[in-house]
Amino acid sequence: MKISNARSRILTLILVAILLGTLPSAIWRLIQSGDSYLFTRKFFEDVLARLTGPGRFRFILQPTIAILLGVRDGLEDARAGHAPFLWRLAFHGEHRWRLLQSSFAATRDIVTIAILLDLVSQALIFRELRPGAALVVGPVLIATPYVVARALTNRFWRAKRKLAGP
Repeated sequence: MKISNARSRILTLILVAILLGTLPSAIWRLIQSGDSYLFTRKFFEDVLARLTGPGRFRFILQPTIAILLGVRDGLEDARAGHAPFLWRLAFHGEHRWRLLQSSFAATRDIVTIAILLDLVSQALIFRELRPGAALVVGPVLIATPYVVARALTNRFWRAKRKLAGP
């Protein structure tokens, strides 16, 4: 799901504009209620409500796309002879920044779309926007399957090659 640079920038600008537009009401709600919402019981109840409300198909589609991108990048890592992604991220500090950059580049567009879709589903289901929640739910929906798929694909590919011999 690679989007051209111009479209990607426009998508990012739309997201930033929406988030900036919703920020004042989110701050006002926080000041009035004292409730940060993030990671509270209500937050987790609302996440579950999104699974049954409008846009629930994205909970299948977006992780599937993230998994496909993770598999693609995991195969590239394995073919290049690199250690699995999570291992390199944790224990190879000299490569950490480059790894993070490549991961962000691979998933930037679908994370942006995930955040936008979360905001849309919030508006449809709850009739209010909570930008913090969208910034958590959207990326987690993409990052977790991407990272796991990238790491596991590399491990499986390397194990398969080892069994097959030189």
